Amino acid sequence: MNNKLHEKLIDWYELNGRALPWRETRDPYCIWISEIILQQTRVDQGITYYYRFIDRFPDVESLATASEQEVLRLWQGLGYYSRARNLHKAAQQIVQSGHNWTDMARNQATLFHFLISLPGVGEYTAGAIASFAYNLPYPALDGNVYRVLSRLFDCDMAFDTTQGKKHFRQLAEQLLDRTRPRLFNSAIMELGALHCLPNAPDCHSCPLQTWCKAFENNTVDLLPVRKPRPKVRDRYFEYHIYLTPDWHTLLHRRTANDIWKHLYEFPLNEYADGFPTTDIQCIGTYRHILSHQRIHTRFLLHKVTTLPNVAECITISLNDLDTYPVSRLTMNAIEILDRLF
Repeated sequence: MNNKLHEKLIDWYELNGRALPWRETRDPYCIWISEIILQQTRVDQGITYYYRFIDRFPDVESLATASEQEVLRLWQGLGYYSRARNLHKAAQQIVQSGHNWTDMARNQATLFHFLISLPGVGEYTAGAIASFAYNLPYPALDGNVYRVLSRLFDCDMAFDTTQGKKHFRQLAEQLLDRTRPRLFNSAIMELGALHCLPNAPDCHSCPLQTWCKAFENNTVDLLPVRKPRPKVRDRYFEYHIYLTPDWHTLLHRRTANDIWKHLYEFPLNEYADGFPTTDIQCIGTYRHILSHQRIHTRFLLHKVTTLPNVAECITISLNDLDTYPVSRLTMNAIEILDRLF
């Protein structure tokens, strides 16, 4: 069965696959950068950031020697900033290890073990680098592949549990084309991205319809299955923007193990159950939705002669704001200030 399935899938891919920059290279560094960027990011948005990163950091040494602030600034707007921090840490770890990825490719187990030891690299990313850069027989299971596998095998096990991940990896290993893993992994990921869609997939023209048990059993719309999502938490962020006549303000760097770690923002008060009443001028309100949090935000403007002494804040000129990595909410506040002044 697998040989015919492989041929059908790869024939479809060669006719329908998108031309993407990371598919035109075998450089493990470039493939690694693309895979980290594409986690939680749409391809059309990711392409811009990929080019930006490769242009500024053309190799692992240039990324390793950059400051974290510069890396975060380049990442700004992508969200999930732990990806950028881990990318930076991993680059430093690679350089310090002295490993040569080309030499390590001769020992598959050593290469995979090395890749998965890097910060921010799990089984999926390690498998993607191993197969796309070196054509080694490792599956690469992203969300698109989980969806294809769940329907192909009519599997209603939650794919995002420990047991589910193990089971789906076994299915992927069973299905993998071991003579053409690079091409096969690209094809099955592309099938999920373009054809085997979450909603209203075009099953009747699917190249794998013959082998799809969910199509046979009429369960396509029920798959894949996820574990129950945690309750969404509401948080209330009140930002205080202090502004002097000569355009200076205060910024605070987030250091706690929380969202937007190591990004800069205006001084913040956080409330658990809504905002208190205030007479201070509010210049904007936003609601920012994260995976498990709703951030309710308001920006209060203080026009002052001199800046107050606020703990752990630095004084900067508004003209220098674009040199600091900031969250999406802080970017919104900056855009408001640009319109006002």
